[in-house]
Amino acid sequence: QVQLVESGGGLVQAGGSLRLSCVDSGRLLRSNTMGWYRQAPGKQRELVASITTSSTTNYADSVKGRFTISRDNAKNTIFLQMNSLKPEDTAVYYCNARTLAVRSLNWGQGTQVTVSS
Repeated sequence: QVQLVESGGGLVQAGGSLRLSCVDSGRLLRSNTMGWYRQAPGKQRELVASITTSSTTNYADSVKGRFTISRDNAKNTIFLQMNSLKPEDTAVYYCNARTLAVRSLNWGQGTQVTVSS
């Protein structure tokens, strides 16, 4: 049973937008710093954005000004609004609690984002 389920990925042209969702079947997002990660072919998984329980956010330099992470505790969901997408953003996107991600634990299926040039 997977606790975190990502959705919202798809195929878009450069400059387009997508909104990713991550539904938490437990209570991870209420008690932990959550992050969106991505893994492109042939590359390591990297942290894209994170949000604390107090809504402090951090972003990778590559996505600053383009992506926005947010959460809705009532819906047990975190989001990643992705604007001005670039081909370099193509990857499988995952959400996870930071403490679990650091330990390579609890990865779900992810959602594919493909940006065409």
